[in-house]
Amino acid sequence: MKTANCTRRNFIKGLGVGIAALALRQTTCFADKPKRPPNVVFFLADDLGWRDTSLYGSTFYETPHIDALAKRGMMLTNAYAANPLCSPTRSSILTGLYPAHIGITAPNCHLANVILDKSLQKKASPRSKWLVANSLTRLKPEYYTLAEALRDAGYATGHFGKWHLGPEPYDPLHQGFDVDIPHWHGPGPPQHYLAPWHTTAKMTIKQGEKGDHIEDVVAAEAVDFIKANKGRPFFVNYWAFSVHAPHEGKPQLEQKYKAKARSDNPQRQPVNAGMIETLDTNVGRVVKAIDELGLADNTIIVFFSDNGGIHWPSEQCYPDVPVSSNSPLRGGKATIYEGGTREPCIVIWPGVTEPASKSDQVISSIDFYPTILEMIGAERRAGQYFDGISIVPALKGGKLSREVIFCHFPHGPAIREGFQPSTYVRKGDWKLIRFYADGRRQENRYELYNLADDIGEKNDMAGKYPQKVKELDALIDGFLEETEAVIPKANPAYNSKLV
Repeated sequence: MKTANCTRRNFIKGLGVGIAALALRQTTCFADKPKRPPNVVFFLADDLGWRDTSLYGSTFYETPHIDALAKRGMMLTNAYAANPLCSPTRSSILTGLYPAHIGITAPNCHLANVILDKSLQKKASPRSKWLVANSLTRLKPEYYTLAEALRDAGYATGHFGKWHLGPEPYDPLHQGFDVDIPHWHGPGPPQHYLAPWHTTAKMTIKQGEKGDHIEDVVAAEAVDFIKANKGRPFFVNYWAFSVHAPHEGKPQLEQKYKAKARSDNPQRQPVNAGMIETLDTNVGRVVKAIDELGLADNTIIVFFSDNGGIHWPSEQCYPDVPVSSNSPLRGGKATIYEGGTREPCIVIWPGVTEPASKSDQVISSIDFYPTILEMIGAERRAGQYFDGISIVPALKGGKLSREVIFCHFPHGPAIREGFQPSTYVRKGDWKLIRFYADGRRQENRYELYNLADDIGEKNDMAGKYPQKVKELDALIDGFLEETEAVIPKANPAYNSKLV
């Protein structure tokens, strides 16, 4: 928990003009010869669930290149997105702050309406139990982003793929990146994965030939960037469009997985499987380029996903088959349960992470920024505050000192289980979920799980352990106060008879 003089207001104030630039501490291999700082490549998949790679147990999807990453580095089995939806998690990666702190708590950053201040709904339909948060729709430029930190440390910085944190002047080029391809702010690819795409005059990607896949093109651009900057430290932020909707892939891959699908496998949707293979292929393409350029021994690689997999049918194809399954985890994208925020995660740090190693330490997307700074030997900016911590001890095979992580999701309505205004805290193996105004009299309702024994969150133990509920609920109170979170409230106009 931060101290009283490290509030969000003081943090933002401390980022004003005149603060000293980030200092890079270079290490030496030989006398007076500085070692070049390591390159950083950050792969972020979209809507890829914890179980959506063969590495994490899928028997339907084929992900040989992602699996190969784990042979080079560390697989983390308790890695969490800070939110069950995309834009909030993305903002947490770039700032090291919880989405509740930032105010981006829903994926609304493609909307025309510019909202830059936190607020609560003033009124809601009588069919809704809640007054929910009005999410910010832009990542404010006042944050000193991870990209800005690396650029100030001498890195060439390139963003490739999905952004979804706001159009100009909130785009990657205004948030620390030298290059932004395709310079598109939407929630998915520009209308289609397969060309022709919906391109605009400002986009930095040429219209493809009919049938070209945008992920192939974006990956090729990332490779070109690496080649152009091989002589200096570079930061490649490859945030894939895959496997977000629209669910559309290469026809030959759909046919491959259609033949492989089995009715007794909860993962059996052929289009999604093909999209995952395309994602995997392009991860491999970027890594192959790094290898061929002789950069592998000095390149940090992170692979992560922004939220859980979609566990309901697609509107575009196979309407009777869920897009994916996060089983044995409960729920998926947009839910407060484990399937919504537990993610696949691999970190390669040559010479530090043990090849083919695993860690069960609990980490969050808020941790990547401070971790990467330590990995490259850089200091945080004077006055800069992170909600996250460096996970370097875990990457070295040790334990973390932090005991708790949080997720705040102040939105609804409850269109499916777990998609409703809520906050969770995980402390050790215990997870408490606070569902706002969800009791019979619109009081808060609680669910308590021991994840060591019940990873599927099937056995609610709130009634059995009231003292544990009280203890963990107090932590939620402290988190909400510290982050100045917008807290959902009971809707006074709610009429249960209308539901």
